[in-house]
Amino acid sequence: MVTFPVKEVVPVSRSRKEKAAETEQALKDAALRLFAERGYLNTKITDITTTAGRAAGSFYNHFASKEELLQALLNDLAAAGDESAEARGHNPDFSDPAAVRYHVAGYWTFARQHAAALRAVNQAALVNENFAGMVARFGRQQRTDIADHVTGFADQGLRLPSTPDASLAMMFLLTQSLLTAIEDGTVDLTDEQAVDGLTRFVYRGLTGRDF
Repeated sequence: MVTFPVKEVVPVSRSRKEKAAETEQALKDAALRLFAERGYLNTKITDITTTAGRAAGSFYNHFASKEELLQALLNDLAAAGDESAEARGHNPDFSDPAAVRYHVAGYWTFARQHAAALRAVNQAALVNENFAGMVARFGRQQRTDIADHVTGFADQGLRLPSTPDASLAMMFLLTQSLLTAIEDGTVDLTDEQAVDGLTRFVYRGLTGRDF
């Protein structure tokens, strides 16, 4: 009797899922690259599929619109932020300059790594109320997560420049503005110099002290 070698059978469903996941990631990567180069508002869906090396119609197998793709990137961003926060232990007392530097450096590194996605979300917020709401909620959540870092100030005789929420908002907005200026080339600083300068500025602004 003649026998034939048995070929390994690869489940079709698994293969399709892998290919779908690869295509989705390729579209995300291409979108981020284009958002960084030309901005979210100037990027078209066909630009994304061309850069990803995928057929134009493949986009709609994964995302209903460019806005939905950006929402997926925002979800990835939130997940990355959660993982980063969980991986770090820290001193939650902003009366200590080392605690301020730790948070400034952490946010700076995170914002540097995800600059294209953050900028795209901010650009989308200019023309889309849903994204404007997302940006506002994201900012509030950031401040809520570290609100306890300034709760002991009064007991130490320290006075914040404004309400706790507004004072923390100033810290985040200042950091993001400096990052944007460096990326735009209007300010020339290394990451280390930026973090050092921000730490001094933020610490002095929050506590009235120098170090």
